Amino acid sequence: MINRFISFYNRFFVVWVTLGGLAAYFYPAVFIALKSHMELFFALTMFGIGMVLKTEDFINIFKSWWIVLIGVAAQFTIMPFLAFVISKLFSLSKDFSLGLILTGSAPGAMASNVLSYLAKADVAYSVSLTTVSSLLSPILTPAITLFLAKTLFHVSFLSMFFSILKMVVLPLFFGFWLKKVFNKKIEPITRVFPAISTTFIVFICSLVIALNKNYLLKMDYWILLAVLSLNILGLIFGYLVAKCSNFDILKRKALSIEIGMQNAGLGSVLALKHFNERVALPAVLFVFICIFTASFLVQVWSRQNAK
Repeated sequence: MINRFISFYNRFFVVWVTLGGLAAYFYPAVFIALKSHMELFFALTMFGIGMVLKTEDFINIFKSWWIVLIGVAAQFTIMPFLAFVISKLFSLSKDFSLGLILTGSAPGAMASNVLSYLAKADVAYSVSLTTVSSLLSPILTPAITLFLAKTLFHVSFLSMFFSILKMVVLPLFFGFWLKKVFNKKIEPITRVFPAISTTFIVFICSLVIALNKNYLLKMDYWILLAVLSLNILGLIFGYLVAKCSNFDILKRKALSIEIGMQNAGLGSVLALKHFNERVALPAVLFVFICIFTASFLVQVWSRQNAK
């Protein structure tokens, strides 16, 4: 019964994000009051993810290191440079341009692993890509953001490096270590951690909506088209890179989903901590859009597999 509920809860992630956004819009004070805890919430998200990682996930990275290398290289080149080009083409403001670049420079999202599973793609490959990109993100995310957005804002590499280290890598390893040490005692409760991670991501997205309430209705809706373009082009280029690399069909699907979906929750937290709430807005819009488009792909690909 509990497993079914958790599976249902995680599968309808987009519904909870939407409901959270509506609640934040009408009752912003509730979410804004918790703003000071956002880094802790995100760290708990990554801790929960660490609790469900397995030793086999790390073994797979070394077994297929060149395939993982291609995927991670595509992740940290395609998305940030697409974000940079799109921000120029759409003549976005400095805030939104930086937000889009920061979103593109983020690592892969753990939600991509769930969607790869639902799409009958190569889940082991998806998990390997997300894990490696998350571990590299303290260096690559601030470095790429600094390189592409240094003319827009002052971007501090070191402050972003330590923020990501504190919120992503350390909690991830602590969760993995805790499960490794207390495996038998903790195993029965590990199934709840993905749901906890989902809840915290919903809160982070809702917080950004609450902080932008007065601006949302005045927003230039070109930003929506820009974010949608980044997402769809990421999905397409991810698939093409895998095809050109002669990957099998399951890995093509996994890489497409992995690159098309970013850890926009991390992008939102970094934007709020180091810049402002308007910089965080493209990341939150990306969460909504990428869940919808990836869910559509899941339906198409799962039906193809059934046939």
